[in-house]
Amino acid sequence: LTLNQQPPQPTQPSRDREGAVARVKREIPKRFQSWDGYALWQIRIVSIFIVQLGTPRKRSEGLRIGTVRRPPRGVPKDDFARLDYYDVWFPNLSPSAELVHEAQGAADARAWAAFSRKFRREMSAPDRSRELDLLAALSHHTNMALGCYCEDESRCHRSVLRDLLLERHADVV
Repeated sequence: LTLNQQPPQPTQPSRDREGAVARVKREIPKRFQSWDGYALWQIRIVSIFIVQLGTPRKRSEGLRIGTVRRPPRGVPKDDFARLDYYDVWFPNLSPSAELVHEAQGAADARAWAAFSRKFRREMSAPDRSRELDLLAALSHHTNMALGCYCEDESRCHRSVLRDLLLERHADVV
């Protein structure tokens, strides 16, 4: 570009491109990748990331919410966000202490299914249900991450939270 030239202005995607944008969004959940000459961050893709607390943050993760019963041991409260645990502690979306103990002892698929059923029952309480509805609605307007300490998401309440949010039409990555 010379000093007198203006950079080309991106055009708005047409309606028939909205489906393609949604497909790209599912396949490549990075806000700053380019699609057909139009930066995805300009389309404003937002979603909920499901993460393991204490792992490095993703580029566009947004607010990290800790859905755990207890804060991390031995970590000063002021360091929770700096050490990539969470920005906000929200124990309302964690299983009760009894269910945490049951989940940790779930040795087979049958025991895990029993835990999942009981946790879903806890999350169906009116207050918990409204909180999940709120997060699902917010997922269409801002990025955020929900997390727990467990290494294996398939054996963590995060997997059940993911399903509950998807059932409420949340945008979950």
